[in-house]
Amino acid sequence: MSYMERDTAIPAEVLDAVRTMIEWAGDDPTREGLVDTPNRVARAYKEFFRGYDEDPKAHLERTFEEVGGYDEIVLLRDIPLLSHCEHHIVPITGKAHVAYLPKNRVVGVSKLARVVYGYGRRLQVQERLTAQIAEAIEEVLQPQGVAVVIEATHGCMSTRGVEAPSVVMTTSRMLGVFRDDHKARQEAMSLMGF
Repeated sequence: MSYMERDTAIPAEVLDAVRTMIEWAGDDPTREGLVDTPNRVARAYKEFFRGYDEDPKAHLERTFEEVGGYDEIVLLRDIPLLSHCEHHIVPITGKAHVAYLPKNRVVGVSKLARVVYGYGRRLQVQERLTAQIAEAIEEVLQPQGVAVVIEATHGCMSTRGVEAPSVVMTTSRMLGVFRDDHKARQEAMSLMGF
């Protein structure tokens, strides 16, 4: 069963809106291949944008203080990213790299990916997404520093407009020691593969 249970009621106006878009695009929403499409599109949208149903910061609340004096960078690289451009509602796909320098506590490694997913599964622009991830980690964990880098391709650029499918956009947000200390920033970027 998918994120949205099959028996969840979809408002009639949502289904009608999808039918209208299909017709406007030039096809017949009543033909066999499209008759169930409005239902599928509505469920897909609910799944794509499930980040609105959660607070990504909540994933960071359970931390561990017994880390054996560990005081170096914690980095999770190559977190798969799927989001949607708020301007055209087409996919943004790529990867996120998230690092932080703990003070007294660390968070379970999967929680960093959950923060990325929580903010990614919303209508986004990559710059804001990058900032939201970094600021959530800084606010909840209060580490010495946070570094977030996202590399992604944008469907709005690759499938329409300029039609440049292989262009990768890179954004970063550096906070704390990674913003203020060039050596710390360089170490984080090197560990991320830059």
